[in-house]
Amino acid sequence: MKVELEWDAGAWLASVPDVPGCHTYGTNMPQALRRVRQAIQLFRSDAATLSLEPQPILPDAFQASVDNARAARAKAEVVAGDARKTLKRAAITLTAGGLSRRDAATMLGISHQRVQQLLDER
Repeated sequence: MKVELEWDAGAWLASVPDVPGCHTYGTNMPQALRRVRQAIQLFRSDAATLSLEPQPILPDAFQASVDNARAARAKAEVVAGDARKTLKRAAITLTAGGLSRRDAATMLGISHQRVQQLLDER
């Protein structure tokens, strides 16, 4: 069941569009969701078993910050994946060329355990 959570003046205002008149608030999201479940109990007997789907509604400046952070995180995950692949290729090349795992680790600036993990991914 969708629960709209709107940030307003230091509190989350929670309302349930499918249950007219069902609304409450909380100083944080978990509290607002607990309270809205209690409010739903006034209208429905199955409130305890309902799956609540929070739908945060933020001021535009907040939403822009969240969107920017999520985009940056997605880019970082791509870069991290590329870095792992590059480290793996380097570890394979160095150890296949005769370097020990510890020497390869020193050259790559990672632990010898990480070199082992990369080699085990083959």
